[in-house]
Amino acid sequence: QVQLVESGGGLVQPGGSLRLSCAASGSIFSPYTMGWYRQAPGKQRGLVATITCGGSSDYADSVKGRFTISRDNAKNTVYLQMNSLKPEDTAVYYCFVGASHAIVRSWGQGTQVTVSS
Repeated sequence: QVQLVESGGGLVQPGGSLRLSCAASGSIFSPYTMGWYRQAPGKQRGLVATITCGGSSDYADSVKGRFTISRDNAKNTVYLQMNSLKPEDTAVYYCFVGASHAIVRSWGQGTQVTVSS
């Protein structure tokens, strides 16, 4: 079983930055993909960014150029650097680990990100 612990959410003004972290522990088998989904009130959960074990990354069009995903394989940790935040980025952000973004093995507990003045 894999456990994921997230941190780094909070309240930030438009144009500001936040960095989310997600540390994985337990029975993790390489290779594996990590990444982030988000869910705003009244909306479906949507993919934000993914990164493979080899470091290949992909982003939703809405965050390209503003968000950067990275990982530290030695620490089994994935990060999401979020810059130029917009009110529409407000959501609960969930990290995941799995064979791919479509084959998720475990979810984090979620961390709230609120972008508001």
